[in-house]
Amino acid sequence: MPVPSGAYGQHGGSPSCFDRIKVGFMMGFCVGMASGALFGGFSALRYGLRGRELFSTVGKTMFQGGGTFGTFMGIGTGIRC
Repeated sequence: MPVPSGAYGQHGGSPSCFDRIKVGFMMGFCVGMASGALFGGFSALRYGLRGRELFSTVGKTMFQGGGTFGTFMGIGTGIRC
């Protein structure tokens, strides 16, 4: 399926290396957030956290996991450029 000409910014054709790094980071960030929700949620429930403490802890774990995994996915995508 062909890519629309305006899908990657100002130029048509293939995306630039920076565009690929951004997409890699966002994919990694989403995967890291999902795994952070699972692992952080289970560990917070195991520690007996409820209510505001539970959401605060799970939110921090999600953003930490998303940032870490997104960074490594962005670096890996940049290496492949």
